Amino acid sequence: QYGIVLDAGSSHTAMFIYKWPADKENNTGVVSEHSMCDVEGPGISSYSSNPPAAGTSLVHCLNQALRDVPKEKHAGTPLYLGATAGMRLLNIANLQASDTVLSAVAATLKSYPFDFRGAKILSGEEEGVFGWVTANYLLENFIKRGWLGEWIQPQKKTLGAMDFGGASTQITFETRDTIEDPRNEVMLKLYGQAYKVYTHSFLCYGRDQVLKRLLSKLLQAERYQPTVHYPCWPTGYDKSLLLSSVYDSPCTEKERPSLALNTTITVVGTGNGSLCALHVSKLFDFTTCSFSHCSFDGIFQPEVSGNFIAFSAFFYTVDFIRTVMGRSMHLPNDLKDAAKTICATSWSELLQKAPKLEKRLADYCAVTMFVYLLTTKGYNFDNHSFPNIAFQKKAGETSIGWALGYMLNLTNMIPAEKPSSHKSMLYNYWVILILLFVVTTLTSLGTAVCLLRRSKSSTI
Repeated sequence: QYGIVLDAGSSHTAMFIYKWPADKENNTGVVSEHSMCDVEGPGISSYSSNPPAAGTSLVHCLNQALRDVPKEKHAGTPLYLGATAGMRLLNIANLQASDTVLSAVAATLKSYPFDFRGAKILSGEEEGVFGWVTANYLLENFIKRGWLGEWIQPQKKTLGAMDFGGASTQITFETRDTIEDPRNEVMLKLYGQAYKVYTHSFLCYGRDQVLKRLLSKLLQAERYQPTVHYPCWPTGYDKSLLLSSVYDSPCTEKERPSLALNTTITVVGTGNGSLCALHVSKLFDFTTCSFSHCSFDGIFQPEVSGNFIAFSAFFYTVDFIRTVMGRSMHLPNDLKDAAKTICATSWSELLQKAPKLEKRLADYCAVTMFVYLLTTKGYNFDNHSFPNIAFQKKAGETSIGWALGYMLNLTNMIPAEKPSSHKSMLYNYWVILILLFVVTTLTSLGTAVCLLRRSKSSTI
């Protein structure tokens, strides 16, 4: 069987096709990623002024789905679209535009022969929890099959999930601590096991929105001079920006100046890691907290515990540090030092190291510094807990993100009850095992008889 999920993120849309054996529903570890497709162009939220184009943008990938899913399976293949923080922001800015974009997208999806089951905007908490479900499902932390096909509840702890998208970032993990803010608590029952999960989604703390907010703070501090110096961009890099490109988001709206938004300002990179860190730290509020523990902005968070998996832009940032900058990453200071090194590297050197990444290259200094401050000062990872974070894009051959968890939930493939123990091994395997057992038994008996005869003849 097949299932299709479109992950409509803030900066782009990706389509995932999953498959699983038709005769093993409610089994675990059997749903895998069959194929995926990156939709060309920006996220669907950017089509607010031309909603039909949002639907049209998906056609190339949907046509791929027609080829990737066998024709006889089309009608029975569930198709979902989940939109995340980009559409949550559009929903805040312009509810009517948001509804129109979703309607246009739904119209395109309905025109395909799949079993379309809806296009909706996920809440930040849903995004966080489904990402957590995906990671733990793929790593068989809920339940797994033993070598005889029986159900086993592994004595493994679940791992926390950290997602870093274009417009929001999520942290989700199981905890035994009291969750002081009920909005952050989710109780799940999966395979007969209860899980108390802490989750929070920080809107406006995704990669693209962080960069807009940083520029806004800088322009504000520099009083919108025609030329401003920016410590988070490398030396040798400068760019002319329209104010409208910074203040076109609800995340920066409150700081919008009285100047005309078609005003152009030239931003010149100065590559200063320490100054950049100072600017980035101003995006967080570490002082306000009405609970016993907070992460930032007055949000309750229990102490992080256990292993974590960090994906999406967390992975891409750390991958850049390892592959392009050639630095290892074990402790928080490794991340901090890497950020300072990236900031101090000139634009020409960065281009030489990674010419294919030119579009995002200038922002790695700011993003790395943000990831450092978010994980350490924000989420409170230290020298003891930071090494427990695995920065990964996939588990096995399947992408980690909310999409698989979302589909598993909507297709009821993770039951709340513990499945009854049953044998799921194929008949042929059983025949081979029985034959092996018989051969082994006969060989053992033959050996025993020979040894017995030898001992008797030696006695005579």
